[in-house]
Amino acid sequence: MNFTLHQLQVFLEVVKQKSITKAAENMHMTQPALSIQLKNFQQQFDYQLTEVIGRKLYITDFGNNIAEIAESIVSESDKLKYKTKEYGAEIAGKLKVSCVSTGKYVIPYFLKDFMQNHTSVELELDVTNKSLVIESLRNNEIDFALVSVSPSDLNLEEEPLLQNNLFLVGNTPDLRKDRPFIFREKGSATRAAMDNYLSTRKVQKKMELKSNEAVKQALIAGLGYSIIPLIGIRNELANKELHIIPRKDLPLSSTWRLVWLKQKQFSPTAQAFLDYIKEHKREIVAQHFNWIADIVPLKKK
Repeated sequence: MNFTLHQLQVFLEVVKQKSITKAAENMHMTQPALSIQLKNFQQQFDYQLTEVIGRKLYITDFGNNIAEIAESIVSESDKLKYKTKEYGAEIAGKLKVSCVSTGKYVIPYFLKDFMQNHTSVELELDVTNKSLVIESLRNNEIDFALVSVSPSDLNLEEEPLLQNNLFLVGNTPDLRKDRPFIFREKGSATRAAMDNYLSTRKVQKKMELKSNEAVKQALIAGLGYSIIPLIGIRNELANKELHIIPRKDLPLSSTWRLVWLKQKQFSPTAQAFLDYIKEHKREIVAQHFNWIADIVPLKKK
């Protein structure tokens, strides 16, 4: 056999995306160039790796078996590359982090300087629903997760980063009874907090949206009101597109925290990142999140 590491990577991306077009986009290749690499890889085998039925691409059983082996080969190749740099006293390797959707307003600031100081580190950052974040954590697919509420069914360690405050918000400074409440989808920490808060209160029929950004835009448009994290609406408050509606029992507060599985065997890269967070988190908060302290004391009664 005479295949290349690049061909293995191409094949694995096709398996992941189940689409030549999407695989080419993700690998920054043209579709014809990727197809040629896939064809050259296929020629190494007597059995088909993929098949097209209708207009949909499927991976054969044989192809899935080859993909498992290819994944192992690519992983070991990465270890060789990173190990060489480690011996040269350079921090290198993959750092895998998953964060809940609202965490996208938090995690970049805790990553920025670390990534700039260690240019050989490859970051895999997945921003998604909390239930999927927890699933990747449970399956040991990531190094760290950023959450505001830790799952109770996992044995975790954590590093607290920043307070998370949820306020009642709308595009008017007062609550209008003719407008409904807008909820995040089930599975998000924001939805759970809002459900708990409103469980004993009568509210207008609800609207459900699947991202914090969608909720924010709906609020700006005047479709209703919601209880959402302060962290994601700084500019909208400053521009008076949104307003915090004061309530004595708000904000709801939790803590943004970096969590990981207890007894997790960290790579040198993951350990270096954790060390960096512990040493620098106070100055990161002071530099990028001091504006929160200007709002929370004023609105919390």
